[in-house]
Amino acid sequence: SSKKKKKLPSLKLPSFEKGSKIVHSFINGEAHLLHFSPASASGSWNTDKFGRKRKTIDSVFFFFADGCYGGKVGVCYGRSADDLPTPAKVVQLIKQHNIKYVRIYDYNSQVLKAFANTSIELMIGVPNSDLKPFSQFQSNADTWLKNSVLPYYPTTKITYITVGAESTDDPHTNASSFVVPAMQNVLTALKKVGLSRRIKVSTTLSLGVLSRSFPPSAGAFNSSYAYFLRPMLEFLAENQSPFMVDLYPYYAYRDSPNNVSLDYVLFESSSEVIDPNTGLLYKNMFDAQVDALYYALTALNFRTIKIMVTETGWPTKGSPKEKGAASPDNAETYNSNIIRHTVTNQGTPSKPGEAMDVYIFSLFNENRKTGLDSERNWGLFYPDQTSVYQLDFTGKNGGFRSNSSGGNSRGRSESWCIASSKASEIELRGALDWACGPGNVDCTAIQPSQPCFQPDTLVSHASFVFNSYFQQNGGTDVACSFGGVGVKVNKDPSYDKCVYITAGGRNNTKATNASALNSSASTSHGNESLVWNLSLCLVILLSFSLQTTNSQAL
Repeated sequence: SSKKKKKLPSLKLPSFEKGSKIVHSFINGEAHLLHFSPASASGSWNTDKFGRKRKTIDSVFFFFADGCYGGKVGVCYGRSADDLPTPAKVVQLIKQHNIKYVRIYDYNSQVLKAFANTSIELMIGVPNSDLKPFSQFQSNADTWLKNSVLPYYPTTKITYITVGAESTDDPHTNASSFVVPAMQNVLTALKKVGLSRRIKVSTTLSLGVLSRSFPPSAGAFNSSYAYFLRPMLEFLAENQSPFMVDLYPYYAYRDSPNNVSLDYVLFESSSEVIDPNTGLLYKNMFDAQVDALYYALTALNFRTIKIMVTETGWPTKGSPKEKGAASPDNAETYNSNIIRHTVTNQGTPSKPGEAMDVYIFSLFNENRKTGLDSERNWGLFYPDQTSVYQLDFTGKNGGFRSNSSGGNSRGRSESWCIASSKASEIELRGALDWACGPGNVDCTAIQPSQPCFQPDTLVSHASFVFNSYFQQNGGTDVACSFGGVGVKVNKDPSYDKCVYITAGGRNNTKATNASALNSSASTSHGNESLVWNLSLCLVILLSFSLQTTNSQAL
């Protein structure tokens, strides 16, 4: 897949209409505000047998399901190389690293076979070279589905078909003119075999489809693509398919390092970029680019289409002009942060808390790609299956995966976060409870008989926990805020056997087996939060389901 240069982009707190229901929930270790407005929910008003008006809710389940299930992180499996392992070995590597979502760019039979019986969800692609025949005759799409997809489904869990890839950037063909007819024919073929609801059809685009992306609220599609975009968007809205886009903040920094902050594109900025039209505050370019697309969709009155990022990433090596940008350190930081951003449902300033799926480009370095050196060095793994750098795809360790050094690649290991001695007991207690609960910090080490229990003071316990949260969330100033009671220091606060971790590392302060068993008897804050969250989601979903059933029965 080719990657297109992206423009520099840019929070207003959400306003809730009168009568809205506000529910606080802790989802994936983050505090979220769930907002439900009966007036805005999709559905139909009916009069029951008692003359009361009731609304049958259609979309509430999906609204809360978005809140109860985090964004998914997948990986792009490109194969433009002559030194890659066999598909069977690749699948083993993917499973080893707990990757559950994979995008491929074609429908190679050997690859489809390799993913059989794995439960890994697969996005397959119709290449641009196939768009014309697929668009011309329904029989071509029918035959392709019968011979190239159905023999492997459902043993291989195919969930998406991308019809064309960045067609508006294809310099060799008028590919974009064939996309929508080809999408329609593929969908029709799926309908014939009863799979149109199980396998979604879309196409991938680059940010180049926008004529303007900054400020985000001014996001607008390029009018020269109107012939293609409007029918495509109508297709996506009608079939509830996502708007798939490949986003690369890397290019904005590479091409304009004097105007674009590296921290801003790496999710590390401690300052914000303000959208002057909305007052929304942006702390990273990725969110600004996504919101620019949402505003562009809204401007054309397509408000229900969800965005899925089908490619994003950072190269580890580049040509001389790219050396300040392309590096393993920057790649690890960007991808670690995008994983954490996704799985914790942070959403964007214009859509806070909204889940969005993201695919990281790419699984391997691909030596047959042309162009600058960076084009061949986007991989997370070398062809020998060793890691280029370490990542945790679950996001549980802030996106970082602990390595033998236990250090962080960007050199923040000399900073720690502790509790302010001037903070009040109420402030510290509140911050500590939050960190051990929705903050998802393992607080076992400060329990009785554990290495960091003594001294048994609130400041000491809070300091250890604050630092754990700080290091696991990128070591940024914001991660050490805790409402103003956290303080960054340059001196290691570790003592005796109580070791304060550094950025990217795991907590090396070990608990004894006996005390660990004791602590498990009194459930940890983190587990209580998880159980409470799942229970809340279940209660909400069940409640509205029953409400809908009762309304229909009446």
